[in-house]
Amino acid sequence: MKLRSLLFVPGDRPERMEKALGLGADALILDLEDSVAESAKGAARDHVSAFLAKPRDHGVTILVRVNPLDGPHAEADIAAIATVKPDAVVLPKAEGSASVKKLMTLLSGKGCSAPILPIATETPAAIFTLGSYGDVADQLCGLTWGAEDLPAAIGAATSRDEQGQLLPPYEMARSLTLFGAHAAGVAAIETVYPDFRNVEGMTAYAARAARDGFTGMMAIHPSQIAIINAAFTPSECQIAHARGVVEAFAANPGAGALQLDGKMIDAPHLKQAKALLARA
Repeated sequence: MKLRSLLFVPGDRPERMEKALGLGADALILDLEDSVAESAKGAARDHVSAFLAKPRDHGVTILVRVNPLDGPHAEADIAAIATVKPDAVVLPKAEGSASVKKLMTLLSGKGCSAPILPIATETPAAIFTLGSYGDVADQLCGLTWGAEDLPAAIGAATSRDEQGQLLPPYEMARSLTLFGAHAAGVAAIETVYPDFRNVEGMTAYAARAARDGFTGMMAIHPSQIAIINAAFTPSECQIAHARGVVEAFAANPGAGALQLDGKMIDAPHLKQAKALLARA
């Protein structure tokens, strides 16, 4: 499952779903949660189910974000999508492996076994469970985080400063998600960049995410897709260097450290090179 760029599409806007398939995103997240008003939840389920029931020869991964498991809509959401089987289910307000297990039980009860993408930092309690996802790694397609619900949950004014940079508590949540994903051996997906008109800021944010070890990113606007795809696609220069590292160690199988292009390389560099080539 390729999860480099994931575009949110409101579940109550069926006219956007078909159009979104041709925008270049690796995946669409059909949203039944935050972008859908209470009065439109039922209609959104119908629209999402109808879209999922169509032939899927477009090559785009389709995920559905259901409503929180402790709320009044989750069971109806799951019942609506189970028979049409999305490629994965996005779980908001996740609080570690226990939440994933609960969702898997609800899905299996409806005959569905879709992998899960938890949004892992939207409640204060969730922060203390980020190391538990390894227990359910085989049920996950990745791990992501959110910077919008958490400040509201703790009474904070915002998660970002005047320049749009994350404040320290939310940088910590981001870092813990990154490490939690890699500890579980699943894709680490960066959260959205809300200011979609700020191309410079978006480009820098996506590049930073790729640099730090995230493997993909969510988008809230079609204009962000190309930026995300570029940031998370290894360049020809990076690919050439990675191949050089792999070839150097293949030619010297007993070496612990080698010189390449005037710099020392060792086992961590080989691991990085192989991971980059796998993404490429």
